[in-house]
Parts: sequence; C-alpha cells; structure tokens
Amino acid sequence: MTMTLTKTDENVERVMLSEEEIGRRVREVAAQLDRLYENRRPLVVCILKGSVIFFSDLIRSMKTPLEIDFMAVSSYGTGTESGRLKVTKDLTTDISGRDVLIVEDIIDSGNTLYHLKKLLNSRAPSSVNIVTLLDKPERREVPMEPEYTCFVIEDEFVVGYGMDYAEEYRNLPYIGVLKRSVYEK
Repeated sequence: MTMTLTKTDENVERVMLSEEEIGRRVREVAAQLDRLYENRRPLVVCILKGSVIFFSDLIRSMKTPLEIDFMAVSSYGTGTESGRLKVTKDLTTDISGRDVLIVEDIIDSGNTLYHLKKLLNSRAPSSVNIVTLLDKPERREVPMEPEYTCFVIEDEFVVGYGMDYAEEYRNLPYIGVLKRSVYEK
C-alpha cells in the first residue's frame, strides 16, 4: 500500500517517532501508572489542546479506575521571574485529598507546568504527578522534572500526535520535525 503525501506531510522534514513507537511507549507508561495508582482512583487531567491525543491513548491503556478533567493553561512573561499562570479553563473537580495526574504533550522551558503544579498543590491534593509525552530538558528554565516521560528528545520543532504549528498538523499519527522553512517565514 502506498501512502499519498498530503500538503501537511510535505512540510515535515522527517519522522522523529513513528505511530508504532509512540503506541508501544504509551502502553508501557500506562502500565507504570497502573502500578502507581493501584487501589486508588486518580483524577487524570488533560492539558488542552496539544495533549488530547496522548491523553486519550494513555487513559484507554490504563486499567486503573480513574476520573478525568481538563485544563487550558499558559504562562507568560520571560524566564524564571514570570510566575504568571493564565488559566483559561480550570478544573471542574475538587482535588482536595485526591491523587492528581497531569498529562502534558511536551515540556521545554518548564515554566507552565512548574507554576501549574504549584497552583494545584495549593488546593490540598493527596499527590500531584506529571506524565509527559515529550521532554526537552536542555530548554529548561526552571527546576521542573516530570515523574513520567515517554520520550526525551533533542531541541527540534515537532508536530503531530496532537501538537501543532498555527493549529495545523495535530492529526498526524506520528511525531515529525517541521521544516524550518515553514516556521521561519
């Protein structure tokens, strides 16, 4: 079977992680989370929008009873002095005394998740853990390490599997490196 390239695929320089590699690793991490949350009922929080595909695959792979909720957040300002978290969609669930698992697509500077974790911890949960699909530790600006990581990647502009550039490429089934010519116009 030959695959016809779409305009979207033509803008991808190379596939960094295939659909099969992602699926295999997501299932492995889901099994780790099942062990962590054995006999507990975590609240699994999807950070919109980029995490939605990873989130969906992850929770479908988990066997642990769980609840879900969604947040939309961003940080603004520069460097470690920013400290400003913009919450455009907050949780609808009270997390007091709950185990909370934040699901993120990619961590680079770490600013947003650093401040989000502080915010959620101020609401008196039992625990707050972070699982990320991708981690770019060389871009870190704050002391932020996720408890669970699917892939550590080099500092490249990636799209696909929920991640976008200008709201495009989210529906690619793989993670690809976007051609510089697309975003350096």
